[in-house]
Amino acid sequence: MKKKQICKEAFKAAFPHTVPIFAGFWFLGLTYGIYMNVSGFSFWYPMLMSLTIFAGSMEFITVNLLLGAFNPLQALALTLMINARHLFYGISMLENYKNTGRKKFYLIFGMCDESFSINYTAKIPEHVDKSWFMFFVTLLNHLYWVFGATLGGICGSFIRFDTEGLEFVMTAMFVVIFMEQWMKEKDKTSALMGLFLSALSLVLLGPEHFIIPAMAAILFFLTMGRKSLQKGGDGA
Repeated sequence: MKKKQICKEAFKAAFPHTVPIFAGFWFLGLTYGIYMNVSGFSFWYPMLMSLTIFAGSMEFITVNLLLGAFNPLQALALTLMINARHLFYGISMLENYKNTGRKKFYLIFGMCDESFSINYTAKIPEHVDKSWFMFFVTLLNHLYWVFGATLGGICGSFIRFDTEGLEFVMTAMFVVIFMEQWMKEKDKTSALMGLFLSALSLVLLGPEHFIIPAMAAILFFLTMGRKSLQKGGDGA
């Protein structure tokens, strides 16, 4: 099969999986672009930041970092803390990203929550090239976010209502993603343990310091219980 045909088949298979993401990213990106605009930035900022950073929650926080005093160490610490979950994504996708060639670099860069969710769980048709399928899922999600953020940056100057609380949409999105995975998985042991360890870390360490310890505890639990969890998943 020629490369053009392979790409076409992969795109056709990937696109339907990303349609729900388009709806969410269009709104979230629009919100982010508006938030940037009302904070005093032209549309170039959300467009370039969504294109190069591509980390929704961090992009919202970057607004305050840009408006505050120059503190690169704080920016680095915040980025590591907020995006620590991508360590788990990367470990989970080690097998999936094998033999993807040069596409691997973009797949790693563009692995957001939604792309990970699709590429990790989607049942790819046998006639579709897996690496190109994952590439188009990642690319389409990336373009959706850039489109929404740019449009929001352009339209933000026309907004006349109170925009306080717009950044909360990211929290809402993560709740929806969790609920979708909860409903899909038959064995909820790992999800329950994740909730328990996160809540325990929050109580013991407070909202400012609980994320990284919670992530470390979850990683330890998943590593130690990997075999039993896999057996449970196979049985289910």
